[in-house]
Amino acid sequence: MGLTTALYTGLSGMTTSSEAITVTGNNIANSNTTSFKAGRIAFETQISQTIRNGSAPSGDIGGINPSQVGLGVRTSGITRNFNTGSINPTGVNTDLAIEGNGFFVLNLGGVTRYTRDGSFQLDANFNLVRNGGLVQGYGVDDSYDVIEGPLGNITVPIGDGVAEATSEVRFAGNLNAGGDVATIGALATSGPLTDFATSLAATGTTLLTNLRDSGSSTLFTTGDVLTVTGVKKGGASLPDKTFEIGASNTTDSTANGTTLDDLLGFLDDIFGIDPNANATAGVTVDSSGQIVVAGNSGSVNNLEVQTGNFIVNAGGASPSLPFTFDQSQTADGESVRTTFVAYDSLGTPLTIDLTMTLVDKTTSGTTWRYDVQSEDDTDVDRVLGSGTIEFDNDGQLLTQTNPSFTINRDLTGASSPQLVTMAITGPEGTISSLTDTQSRISATSQNGSSFGTLQSFSVTEDGLVVGVYSNSLLRTLGQVTLAMFSNPQGLVETGGNLFDVTVNSGTPQIVTAGSGGSGRVVGGALELSNVDLSAEFINLISASTGFSASSRVVTTSDRLIQELLATAR
Repeated sequence: MGLTTALYTGLSGMTTSSEAITVTGNNIANSNTTSFKAGRIAFETQISQTIRNGSAPSGDIGGINPSQVGLGVRTSGITRNFNTGSINPTGVNTDLAIEGNGFFVLNLGGVTRYTRDGSFQLDANFNLVRNGGLVQGYGVDDSYDVIEGPLGNITVPIGDGVAEATSEVRFAGNLNAGGDVATIGALATSGPLTDFATSLAATGTTLLTNLRDSGSSTLFTTGDVLTVTGVKKGGASLPDKTFEIGASNTTDSTANGTTLDDLLGFLDDIFGIDPNANATAGVTVDSSGQIVVAGNSGSVNNLEVQTGNFIVNAGGASPSLPFTFDQSQTADGESVRTTFVAYDSLGTPLTIDLTMTLVDKTTSGTTWRYDVQSEDDTDVDRVLGSGTIEFDNDGQLLTQTNPSFTINRDLTGASSPQLVTMAITGPEGTISSLTDTQSRISATSQNGSSFGTLQSFSVTEDGLVVGVYSNSLLRTLGQVTLAMFSNPQGLVETGGNLFDVTVNSGTPQIVTAGSGGSGRVVGGALELSNVDLSAEFINLISASTGFSASSRVVTTSDRLIQELLATAR
């Protein structure tokens, strides 16, 4: 009986040793498998036969310990070592590794699976996949902000285009507090004009077809085109503009044709004169019938208006000069102008001028007026906005009024009106007002961009998929999420480096990388197998030794049984 039991005991040792060799062999075979987790086998005694129970001490008799004979060994469990393997940089942007305890989530034909293997690729629909499994995560809205809602496919649409409207421009520089305060603007007047119908001095309601100078004939007829050309502002020429006589150009036009007020409003708009900056600024007609062009103060706002700037039917056979202008005053005062480029929602570049003029000095500091203008505004008026900036005695900003302006983009297909904020404080944009030889300002940055295509992408530590466009824009395309389990040992391997949940693994908790102990995502890298070959070879030697030793128990028991049988003959 005892020898037969020894046979089965030895057999159990051989069985468990062979299982240990199998586990070790599997570890060694997968030593180069991406993100493979090494298995570990554990043993326990199978059962013990009690030969004699123990007894307690009593009187002069000592206690007796129980006597038991072990009847072999069995496998108590095979567990995985879920420690993170070494991270191997690959330089491939679709490769991802997890440095922590999380798992990637895959949608495999509607079935959810989990993996540590981040050897992903892009499929024909630009989905991030691995062996047909779609990588899951959060999507983004129209503003490229992550929506932490239901999981969806992570898509990287290489080649897709994007443009961004400018909503903020940052400026830096210094405004010369030692300059002269601006007091006057440019002033130019035409010769006296009369109304042919009344023979009185022309007024704003005078029809242009009734307008005449000292001569006997009128200056315009219906259908004439007045070209305004070569007018200079701050030394730079303004774009040429045309005005058709007889057409309705503003809401002030009468049923009988365009009036002098229509023309004056047109000139006011194309000259970029802002009456909000100077109360006396504007293009008007005085009591003697003279056209008065009064510009804004500040040297860079100086208007140069001459007789030759106004031509009737410039392309015709007999062009004429309808007005004679005389400039009696030039704009003065410390001022500076900078030109920057913004973009509308279609990525169209918009050239915008920002002018700053010193308008006041007090015991508290300096005050500057700023004017924003653009020829790319789709209405006639160049003026986009104006405001003031106050600085203290140390040249530091105190207040800023009207920090935003709007530019019209009507009938261009772009969003209109477009609101743009001017930022003049902060780490990327700061303007001071200190004494210098001259004022200097410039746009340091703006958040808009022209059209560009998605060329590549990268994945951040928190799983954000960031697209890189040809126009240098960076946009979030999605966020790879991770799954956490209260007991990852309870997961069941389904093959192909995939795991599935069981009743003992716990419900997966979907988190973003870096939270809940999930670990960080490493882009352009893969997690290597955590198999320790040195330890595995030792385990192999130990298991083979155990197998050999157990086999000796079997052969020894067999020899003794044979000896026993021989004595019975």
